[in-house]
Amino acid sequence: QVQLIESGGGLVQAGGSLKLSCAASERTSRSNAVSWFRQAPGNEREFVAGITWISGTTVYTDSVKGRFTISRDNAKNTVYLQMNSLKPEDTAVYYCASGRLPTAVARSYAYWGQGTQVTVSS
Repeated sequence: QVQLIESGGGLVQAGGSLKLSCAASERTSRSNAVSWFRQAPGNEREFVAGITWISGTTVYTDSVKGRFTISRDNAKNTVYLQMNSLKPEDTAVYYCASGRLPTAVARSYAYWGQGTQVTVSS
């Protein structure tokens, strides 16, 4: 059972930056990729970005391209999400998830973290 622990959320003003971390307890054949999702109150869980452990291939949703960067440190089994130029609409609980591929389909992920709150004030 892969455990994922997120950290780095908080309150920031619009235009500011935050860096989220997702530490994985291990990597398995079912956890070749790690992605970040977010969910705002009343909204469905939304894919933000994903990365593969081996090749480092990255995928982003259009609304964060150019502002967010996903990266990984294989030695630490940790994935990061650097978020710059934050907007109030980025406010949500951010979850990391691990699965076979960095897809936008939430149900394809076998493992999920507990989430970390990101609040962007205007």
